[in-house]
Amino acid sequence: MRAAGKGRFSGKPDPRAAQFSRSVHFDHRLAKHDLEGSRAHATMLGKIGVLTRKEAAAILKGLNRIEREIEAGTFRWKDSLEDVHMNLEAALTARVPAGAKLHTGRSRNDQVATDLRLWIREQIAGDLQAVRNLQKALLNLGEKNQEVILPGYTHLQRGQPVTLAHHLLAYVEMLERDYGRWVDTAKRADVMPLGSGALAGSTLKLNREITRRLLKFDKISANSMDAVSDRDFLV
Repeated sequence: MRAAGKGRFSGKPDPRAAQFSRSVHFDHRLAKHDLEGSRAHATMLGKIGVLTRKEAAAILKGLNRIEREIEAGTFRWKDSLEDVHMNLEAALTARVPAGAKLHTGRSRNDQVATDLRLWIREQIAGDLQAVRNLQKALLNLGEKNQEVILPGYTHLQRGQPVTLAHHLLAYVEMLERDYGRWVDTAKRADVMPLGSGALAGSTLKLNREITRRLLKFDKISANSMDAVSDRDFLV
């Protein structure tokens, strides 16, 4: 498979430049979400008639097989293929000829934007549970230490006596604010960019509502240029 972004250049890039542009050594962690997005996209393409039912089924089977290999640790990542997207696409098309049609109506721009939103959504769900677990642990510890007295400090000086429970509950409140920030971040990330293409959408009549439902996004992005360039939900 030809390297992505080769464009009009006929010669090979300097090895240092090629190495600098490769990202598979860290973005392989998006594989699960990339495959999830590809399954939804393939299903949608089948629904609108771009893929035949047989082609869509073969692609889905191929994607599922690749996912099992990744989970088993037997999938071979190739640094020469630059990133997670090219690795998965090459593996799919090598096994399923119809896989070459999977990228119809899709760009790596809206593809990676979707992957990142799926990834951050999963990460936030785990972080929210971790915050709740920590709060519960602090509450349990506080209940057991309601009578334990310790000095409360202000300006590095001992100020007033407080209970250990009072002190621990202060952290419960702090964590509650953190929890709210995570929830707000999750809401802002819950927008599906898939279908935005490289930056100006697609001439195909894609059904973005199908992919939104399959990927369980709350909303569909309104502006394609914003959708493929937005990364502030990660900050």
